[in-house]
Amino acid sequence: MDRIFSTVDWAKGSVVYEVNTRQFTKEGTFSAFGKHLPRLKEMGVTVLWFMPITPISSKERLGSLGSYYACSSYVDINPEFGDLPAFKKLVNDAHALGLKVIIDWVANHTGYDHTWTTEHPDWYLLDEKGNFTEKNGWKDVIDLNFNNHDMRNALIGSMKYWISECGIDGFRCDMAHLVPLDFWKDARTQCDALKPLFWLAECEVVDYHQVFDVSYAWWWMHVTEAYAKGNGNLNTVRDVLHAYSQYPAGAQKLLFTSNHDENSWNGTEYEKYGSAANAWAVFCCTWSAVPLIYSGQESPNKKRLAFFDKDPIGWQEPLRLEDFYKGLLSLRQRNPAIVEGETFILPSTNDDQLMAYLRRKDEHVVLVVLNVSEQNRLKIDVGHEWIHGTFRNIFSGLAFRFDGGASFELQAGEYVVYERTGE
Repeated sequence: MDRIFSTVDWAKGSVVYEVNTRQFTKEGTFSAFGKHLPRLKEMGVTVLWFMPITPISSKERLGSLGSYYACSSYVDINPEFGDLPAFKKLVNDAHALGLKVIIDWVANHTGYDHTWTTEHPDWYLLDEKGNFTEKNGWKDVIDLNFNNHDMRNALIGSMKYWISECGIDGFRCDMAHLVPLDFWKDARTQCDALKPLFWLAECEVVDYHQVFDVSYAWWWMHVTEAYAKGNGNLNTVRDVLHAYSQYPAGAQKLLFTSNHDENSWNGTEYEKYGSAANAWAVFCCTWSAVPLIYSGQESPNKKRLAFFDKDPIGWQEPLRLEDFYKGLLSLRQRNPAIVEGETFILPSTNDDQLMAYLRRKDEHVVLVVLNVSEQNRLKIDVGHEWIHGTFRNIFSGLAFRFDGGASFELQAGEYVVYERTGE
């Protein structure tokens, strides 16, 4: 299977930051979030993904404010966040800083009182009694009918609206695999004709990379979480990474330790990974993939955010993990070994507790050793011809001379990242 589309140049080496507008600030508005743009730019973020910005249906609404993913219109702004001029200003301000903006696109379903339900009820899947229906067990949404070509055209027209009207740079497509692949082919063809875009799929069906640049790494996340809870081993994790390496040329995976679904429904990264949460975050930022950071992870946020109600992030000042992410993301920006390099996994006598690997592009070399277990004082001796020269610890700034090998002892959850700086 070959990819039909190519990734836009600016998206290569991207770092995606998911914005939960409702919970990001006490105000929960675009303008309040906009004050954070310079900070996120400095941290190393390149792409802002906004959870759905469209209005939310009132009928069958869950909680006091409802789910972002149950929209009542595809071409209006959720008044909870502001208005169209406020969003346009946010996009323009982001662009002025060199940031890109993608919006969440929910193509599979709408809320119960979407404008189409009265204007075009035949655009929906109907049960044998002619009622709106939904196939996945979600109580607040109803499924669209992708056999209806008028609906398809209107949906693509709505996507094009946000490109033409606001200048957005791409889409994160919700539950993309529930929507026929041929729809996404049509959508990308028409939307990219207006402007080359970045396409991210909440999906893990390899064929969908015919259209999408990046897809979710759910499989990786599930096996790492299972490992953290004592079920499985690191060889299973390595097997998943090998499977990802067999994807079509140019296809990339999205790695994350948290996102809006995970945080609200399955727990924070600290609930899932324990002391290894930050070590796995290092992995996400140094492996061959696109890293995702969710709202508040740099604080860090250690609470599950309510999904259907107002529940602001409790930002800590100073942000304790901001420098942690800044160090990792600046490494991605300056060192081609991370984004373009080959990978060599280093063996050790503690293979079921330690993840150790090298990333290399020409003379650029990065050495990563992670203790993702709950065990302390684990030793590892690493040796490889690439581990030669002067290396700098990206977190401490200390430089060391390696001559083909190095030895480390790591505590539970500890991580080291060394960047080669000279002969």
